Amino acid sequence: MVKQYETVFIVTPVLSEEQMKETVKKYTDFLTNKGAEIVYTNNWGMRKLAYPIKKKSSGFYYLIEFKAEGNVIADLEVAYKRDERLLRFLTVSLDKHAIAYNEKKRAAKQNPVEAPAEA
Repeated sequence: MVKQYETVFIVTPVLSEEQMKETVKKYTDFLTNKGAEIVYTNNWGMRKLAYPIKKKSSGFYYLIEFKAEGNVIADLEVAYKRDERLLRFLTVSLDKHAIAYNEKKRAAKQNPVEAPAEA
């Protein structure tokens, strides 16, 4: 059964911009090759970590939202674990409320409502 998932991973900050893009492309290609449909991607950029991971205090965050069969997740997480460039990752299954929330959030970002002028 096809479900919708969201995966976020943190890439080590020592990579160049080009290496970062290659890493992201690797995982988006991995998902599409496994039959997943990419719904949305978002580069959150460099962020400070709450605590050091592998002696790094910051990392590049990247989000991929996709639709796939459940067996794809196990393969994806094995690939994540084997990749030394990744500091952390998290993949979650989205229920109908989370999907609606994400769609509403993306729609609001595309059509920003002008804030009322303060008097």
